[in-house]
Amino acid sequence: MSKRFYLTTAIDYVNGQPHLGHAYEKIVADVIARSRRALGEEVFFLTGLDEHGQKVQQAAQAEQQDAQAYCDALAADWQRFATTLKLTNDDFVRTTEPRHKEVVQAILAKLHREGHFYQDTREGFYSAREETFVTEKERLPDGSFPAHYGEVVKLSETNWYFKLGAHQAWLIEHIEKNPAFIQPESRRNEILGFLKNHTLEDLCISRPAARLNWGIPIPFDPAYVTYVWFDALVNYISIPAAHGDPVVCRALGISASGIQLWPADIHVIGKDIVKFHAVYWPIMLKAMGLPLPHKLLVHGWWQKDGAKISKSTGNLVDPVAIINEWGLDAFRYYVVRELEIGPDGNWTDAGFAARYSAELANGLGNLVNRSLAMLKRYRHGVVPARHDELKTNAEDPTAIVRQFLGNLDPAYFSERLGVVLKTTESNSISLQLALVNIWHLVTRANQYVDQTAPFKLAKDPAQSSRLDEVLYNLTETCRVLAVLIGPFLPETSAKIFAQLNLPLETKLSAAAWGGLPAGHVIGEPAALFPRKDQPKK
Repeated sequence: MSKRFYLTTAIDYVNGQPHLGHAYEKIVADVIARSRRALGEEVFFLTGLDEHGQKVQQAAQAEQQDAQAYCDALAADWQRFATTLKLTNDDFVRTTEPRHKEVVQAILAKLHREGHFYQDTREGFYSAREETFVTEKERLPDGSFPAHYGEVVKLSETNWYFKLGAHQAWLIEHIEKNPAFIQPESRRNEILGFLKNHTLEDLCISRPAARLNWGIPIPFDPAYVTYVWFDALVNYISIPAAHGDPVVCRALGISASGIQLWPADIHVIGKDIVKFHAVYWPIMLKAMGLPLPHKLLVHGWWQKDGAKISKSTGNLVDPVAIINEWGLDAFRYYVVRELEIGPDGNWTDAGFAARYSAELANGLGNLVNRSLAMLKRYRHGVVPARHDELKTNAEDPTAIVRQFLGNLDPAYFSERLGVVLKTTESNSISLQLALVNIWHLVTRANQYVDQTAPFKLAKDPAQSSRLDEVLYNLTETCRVLAVLIGPFLPETSAKIFAQLNLPLETKLSAAAWGGLPAGHVIGEPAALFPRKDQPKK
């Protein structure tokens, strides 16, 4: 049985409602998942929720709710959000599920047996907001701690610790020998700098149940529950274990046979949780005897109008409201086209409206509508004989797009295709450049309409054969575009195929020129992106 392409998002913490950053991460992952399927691969796409920890316990108590009931209500909201985004995820994990808890406890028991844990009493500074201990090194010059830690209190506590120090040297070596392991390069350099300039402190992997009871009990010491990050990271292998992954099950001593997912091909994560994924997670896996994931793909944060997105200030972008007003594909297009994966991005309503108007409505939408309308008007919707005038124009972006979607290594683009990425910021830029190249074809086809003027050709009977050639090239270009945009704009792709009166094609191989047969009768043209004046406030 061949290994499936295994792709994950971070699991979201259920102490609030989803926002633009959550939507962005999920859409990026969904585009990658759809792209890999379009390339003919079997894909397993996982997303889900992190439901344990002090913040959840406190939030539930504040609302006078049972913690599980509190999580259940929020989980329903987050699952509706995934449905609104029409994600093609294959599973949805909740860390309160028995299938996840069992694997966490099996790992804890295994690592304890093998001597990776010890108990110690320590006094330190604790951030409830981040659910982590912080050190003196993290103090600011004025003696305070960075604001993102919230209130930091001094705490003396006995806990279980995971020995990390012995793993530091090999982790540095692994990151240096595998430059694609952490992308973009700036995040890789950040982690290498941290590892080379700091001695790894052992990781506290427990919390006393007397202080925090909303967590997975430590199997060898029921007076403690599992630290929420140790619990959360395990989701990436607990779900493969639940599906009978032979690699994971063998490492955990579980007898099972099912689909092979591990190692993960890509973990898509935000820049704020890089250390957990690039330091703690590889060490956990090494201790378990499991191979490391192939790639951590790290995205930046969104701002709104140049300022931090904030509920307290009202500077918000509501993804659901945008989708309800403009359509899901318009939202998907903007977030992928606007922002390279790596740096931070800036959402503006004016920028969104401008891209919608210029690139979707007047670009792709106008091309498809007028091309098919002319075929209906001048040839009763019947496709003429094949002609290859735009074949090269269609094949060039098609070949490049296949590489952008199929190989996320920037060195490949420069060495094989002569494409030089404008920054060292990452392989993930390929999603954005794939869209750029697709729109080169949109622009070329719209120019072709202006240059050939089929509405003029239609008035001259002597130009009938030339009109046939032009109409075939335009209609076939629409079909090729419908294939290429599938991973990015799946609903629009399906609409174009329906207007062409063709079955939906999701494999990129279908973008080969000449797939539209002569004599085929198309369906009815309709606007793909209705024009709008201004976004609603």
